[in-house]
Amino acid sequence: MTVPIPGPPRPTDPRGPDPRAAVAAAMAGLDALAERPLAEHVDAYERVHTALGDALAAGSA
Repeated sequence: MTVPIPGPPRPTDPRGPDPRAAVAAAMAGLDALAERPLAEHVDAYERVHTALGDALAAGSA
């Protein structure tokens, strides 16, 4: 019996893209948020929230 080795999926992985990459990209959207106008913060958090929800849904499929 073979045991799968954990790690990022390979590009040919039938499960699709790695949701961890989407999480990292979403979190990068918060970089330098402190230097941006306060009015832009809500939009930035909403984009991250949506991206994280999408990654969570993709990971549970």
